[in-house]
Amino acid sequence: MTTSIETQPQPTKTDDKPLQRQFVNFMFFKADRALRKESAEFKKEAKGEFAEIIHRYDAPIMVLPYSTLGLKSTVDFMLWRICFEVEPLQQMASDINKSLLGRYLDVPQSFLAMTKHSQYVSEHVHEGQEGRRLRIVPGKRPFLFVYPFVKTRDWYLLPMSERQRIMNDHIAVGHKYPRVKINTTYSFGLDDQDFVVAFEAEKPEEFLDLVQELRETESSKYTVRDTPMYTCRRATIEEILDSLA
Repeated sequence: MTTSIETQPQPTKTDDKPLQRQFVNFMFFKADRALRKESAEFKKEAKGEFAEIIHRYDAPIMVLPYSTLGLKSTVDFMLWRICFEVEPLQQMASDINKSLLGRYLDVPQSFLAMTKHSQYVSEHVHEGQEGRRLRIVPGKRPFLFVYPFVKTRDWYLLPMSERQRIMNDHIAVGHKYPRVKINTTYSFGLDDQDFVVAFEAEKPEEFLDLVQELRETESSKYTVRDTPMYTCRRATIEEILDSLA
């Protein structure tokens, strides 16, 4: 039996009420190889039920499926989930666990974060830029690159003016790759990382070149961890399920 859900009203910005921030979750799945041994009839029913769950939650949650099959040994696909409350994320996970396919799925990785205004972008203003948005607006680019990010404690002890100077150079490098869209979300106190970073790109080589150049910036020396990195390819949930077994 699945959980009944109601569509959440979309918050609107007014002078009296600040714009509501979003919860953002990257949930990675790995299918048990035992699924391949099941009958064609069982797999058809299990896939249909799972796809129905994904589409049913597309009202309270923005759900974007991505395939990681063959790109990372520990995961097969990922659901990028965006909403205004934690409860729908948990309800959806519960329904997945109770489903036929859920018996064969593990979740090796799941990152939780929220949207927040960046304190470093005030000097870099342009339409729709990352860091000034409290709403994630996913594009239609075919690739998504996701990883957790942790900075050193020394970084947070630097004067704000010094951090801004360093970040100005970091941001300038990003502007050299206009076709790569960054979505930075914040995990302080919510999860093990400081941030979760998700880059949307048309081609993997554009992101590769960007990351290599960012390694040479001063900000890089204040990085504690920026792994594991996940290369994800946009796909429908039906395409993803058919690729599993």
